[in-house]
Amino acid sequence: MKQPLPVIFNIYIRLDEQTVHEYFNHHDPAPLYKRQLDHQFEQYIYNYLITSKRDAVFKYQVICVDHADKRFVSPVMQAIRNHFNLKLALKQEEFNKFKRRTFWLLGINMVLVCFFQVLFPFLADSVDDRMAGALHNVVDVFSWVILWKPIDRMIYYWNPFKKDMHLLRRLAMAEVNILEKEKSIEKGKQKAS
Repeated sequence: MKQPLPVIFNIYIRLDEQTVHEYFNHHDPAPLYKRQLDHQFEQYIYNYLITSKRDAVFKYQVICVDHADKRFVSPVMQAIRNHFNLKLALKQEEFNKFKRRTFWLLGINMVLVCFFQVLFPFLADSVDDRMAGALHNVVDVFSWVILWKPIDRMIYYWNPFKKDMHLLRRLAMAEVNILEKEKSIEKGKQKAS
């Protein structure tokens, strides 16, 4: 059985003297390759990729109007890769913090459940059998209630973190294709006059 070909998402970026600075934060005085991406440009990339599947392939299609505009490709792509690598590192740290909190919560709750399960036989000796059965049911329900949230978090809440990290990793490592576009003669004549 043949595997379907992955869907390719092309992210188009036009580079020339006028548009190169529109992709970055205007208040960032750093060199071009270290600048922060503009929020609108980042949203353009994310909005384009909302419908992407897990096996989709991302490619940056850089459109250079002149041959001289190719000098912007390397610093712009380095800034984009640095941006998404930084986002990936922050998301991984957030995921590690999530895991630590979830395991701590589960551990504390397990200690509480064990404490009440150990304490129950001592309380059951001092009451009659019907009351001991009711008390045992209360301890069982309490154990389920107290363990529900940590187990639910461990099973279901990690997937959005993994999905975001996978997306950021693919954006940071996406292939770059340079497309040259010649200026039309009419546009050159209009600029000359």
